[in-house]
Amino acid sequence: MINFLRYQKLYFAISIVAIAAGLFSIFSFGYKNSIDFSGGTILEYQTSKVVEVDKLSAKLKSQKLNIVEKEVNGNKLTLKFEALAPEQEKIVLGELKKEDGKVTVLRAETVGATLGKETIAKTITASIVAILGILIYLTFTFKSLNFAVSAVVALLHDLLVMVGGYSIVSHLFGAELNTLFVTAILTTMSFSVHDTIVIFDKIREYRRSKSEDIVLSANRAVTETIIRSINNSMTIVFMLLALILFGGSTIRFFIVALLIGTITGTYSSPFVATPFLVWLENRKNK
Repeated sequence: MINFLRYQKLYFAISIVAIAAGLFSIFSFGYKNSIDFSGGTILEYQTSKVVEVDKLSAKLKSQKLNIVEKEVNGNKLTLKFEALAPEQEKIVLGELKKEDGKVTVLRAETVGATLGKETIAKTITASIVAILGILIYLTFTFKSLNFAVSAVVALLHDLLVMVGGYSIVSHLFGAELNTLFVTAILTTMSFSVHDTIVIFDKIREYRRSKSEDIVLSANRAVTETIIRSINNSMTIVFMLLALILFGGSTIRFFIVALLIGTITGTYSSPFVATPFLVWLENRKNK
């Protein structure tokens, strides 16, 4: 058995530094908003040949139409602009037809900035409801509020590290805040709680059968489960790394967000949730 709790101050220090760095990035640099949040127009075309996007971009720029984001996937071209009027969309199509006479419009959609605000509001509401549900469920499952609170603290830790880490990625590499990031947040919430419950179940089992001290039970539980947890997480990490390297650019930063969530979720269960539970239990027994 390894005495993991011996270094609990170090774990908390690492978490504080990670969260502080993320919060500093959020308040200093913020995020690069995608059209989903800032509003704009998405135009998607099917062409008969690969279009020289840089040449098209230069022509459109001369008419004060700036491409915010572009993606070429074979003969499929996706262009994102700030909100365009129908007449401006026709100009884009006209210039594109000069490059390729056979063009089919697959998608022409203008998104308002209010959609992004609604998405954020709904995400916050969904997160609060999920956290309250987890708190109530774990309280009844483990018959202890301390177990539930510790799991939620680890969950909030993961969310803070994730949103802060993504802000750093956004600042350094231009990752956009979009609806895929919202999906990554909700996915991370479920992953974080899963590992924590496995450890807490072991702690409960040891304390029931042997009436052990909470510190001893916690160390035994982490020692027994940590290798399994790391192995499970590494299979996910390798898959995500493969998608980052070989997947499309559209989902790359979504995968990066999932990677951050997976790593911090694996870390928080044994090194945040468990020490916090021990601290709460020791306070209760004083």
